[in-house]
Amino acid sequence: MLGLDGPRLDSAQGDVLSLDTYRRDFRERQWTIDGQDSWKLERQQRFREPGFASWEAFARGDWDESLRLIEEERDYLREFSQDVERHRITLYRVRVVEQPIAPYLQWELHLLRLRAECGEKIRVIGPEHLGELERSGPLPELLTLGDRTTYQIRYSDQGILDGAVRFMDPGTTARCQALTRNLYAAGEDLASYFACEVVHLPPPSSE
Repeated sequence: MLGLDGPRLDSAQGDVLSLDTYRRDFRERQWTIDGQDSWKLERQQRFREPGFASWEAFARGDWDESLRLIEEERDYLREFSQDVERHRITLYRVRVVEQPIAPYLQWELHLLRLRAECGEKIRVIGPEHLGELERSGPLPELLTLGDRTTYQIRYSDQGILDGAVRFMDPGTTARCQALTRNLYAAGEDLASYFACEVVHLPPPSSE
């Protein structure tokens, strides 16, 4: 169990961004953090990603096609990784995974494996490590850019991306980075987790 308290984020202290505004704001800020880190924490076990071809294939039950379409993302992710390297940015991600692995998460872990192969630093952690961090509820979905910007990512009741709350004070970002960094330190590298827990799984049912 980790001793760090979970972040207490008050939406009233941030800027509530619609989906389009969040996407635009993120695009404008992501290349302004040269030489710094970005940390992402993913907690929910099920999402929906309408409009993403691989997820659409998974959702209609075509597992082989969904994996083929994930592989088609490789060139784009390699180019993105080159941009990240030019800006001297390091991308870190912590993915909480509950057992048994939900069908959506089985699909996402294949996508995350590709992201890791293209340079993102990703580790997996089980909910047993969260303990007191979740005494008042599940951890939020978090994304930090550099030492100032934090997004608490929002989803609809159906698990569809719905915007974010943006926090711009360094204190909030420092706390969220510390939380995610501690979870990352306790996690398992995605490659080894995938080899032990995912690669042998049969095709999942669609959700």
